[in-house]
Amino acid sequence: MPQEPEEERGRRSSPGLDERITGALVGAAVGDALGGPVEGYSPDQISERHGGRVHGIVGPWHGDAWRTARPLAPYHKGDGHVTDDTLMTHALIRVYARVRDHLDAYAVADHLVPDLMTNPRWVPELETETLPLHRLFLAEKWLVARLAHGHVDPREAGVGNIVNCGAAMYMAPVGLVNAANPAAAYAEALDVAGAHQSSYGREAAGVLAAAVAAATAPGATPDSVVTACLSLAKDGTREAIEKVCEVAAGHRDFESALRPLRAAVAPYDTVGPDYRAPSLGARRPSRLHAIEELPVALGMLLVSGGDYRHAVLGAVNYGRDCDSIATMAGALAGALGSPVPEDWAKTVAEASRLDLWEPARTLAEVTREVFRQDVHRRRAHERAFADLGGAACSD
Repeated sequence: MPQEPEEERGRRSSPGLDERITGALVGAAVGDALGGPVEGYSPDQISERHGGRVHGIVGPWHGDAWRTARPLAPYHKGDGHVTDDTLMTHALIRVYARVRDHLDAYAVADHLVPDLMTNPRWVPELETETLPLHRLFLAEKWLVARLAHGHVDPREAGVGNIVNCGAAMYMAPVGLVNAANPAAAYAEALDVAGAHQSSYGREAAGVLAAAVAAATAPGATPDSVVTACLSLAKDGTREAIEKVCEVAAGHRDFESALRPLRAAVAPYDTVGPDYRAPSLGARRPSRLHAIEELPVALGMLLVSGGDYRHAVLGAVNYGRDCDSIATMAGALAGALGSPVPEDWAKTVAEASRLDLWEPARTLAEVTREVFRQDVHRRRAHERAFADLGGAACSD
């Protein structure tokens, strides 16, 4: 009997589209939930509080006093509760489910903002059903202020907002809809994020989407994901990713990488050494700087070799904005096909009262519809170009 070609065997054993989309979205939510309770602290503070490194789901930093303890009150961070990263990711998926095509800044204004303002959802950190708007941070409430009340051109609405990871944290769906096409994911995410962010915050949204798209490609590796990011990223974002990933390449466990990765990203991060007391120059537009979260997430992806558990725990124990770092690292490792621990996913879904798998099923369906439309549009363009006397398309 003839042997099946090795290339074909590899293709057949590689995770398929549905598995990668599910891995990315469930992986992002679980990373978010694991990082939430230690967000804002340093690795040393996290280790002291928990008697060592965090290795799974933990309770609130202040225990039963979470309702009143500052600076986190009134949010119940911990115990498997997702944060606004996941709420915004699922909201963006609902926009895709409505539009059923590629999105732009106008889709944010026409669909995302009204959803946040008018449709009550269960908010795990508030332990109640309420408008998602009530959970959002000021950088996300900016969307409502500028688009619903200010009537700003959606393509320019992000200008003036604080520059942070607010748009990048929920851009994984854009990468998934553009699976295996990082350049298209980058362009679409830049358009979508223009309604929310400017400068390196918007750039990070584009690069994160590109990274997720690259991670879905058959045969993708952490190195190929970083290469795709470096081929598209601009200015300080590109340099920060390059420097952090150079350092990450020298480590194989997150413990040894925690401080070196922070040192590598520090020159590009505007927040400064004290995460809860940002510098006067923090989060302002610049071509020289970058958000901290994306380069560190990519760094942890390299350190872990793409292993989901290792990448996410590295992101969580890094501290600072670690719910968003773990969201990104979890999305990337999940998109590569590394399995999300079932016990973590089950606990997060139950604690957050969310079906973490339904958004993935929805987005997989939409992704296939969008791809069919893309093929139809591309074929129409090819015919029109040929009729103009252009060269015929050939493989």
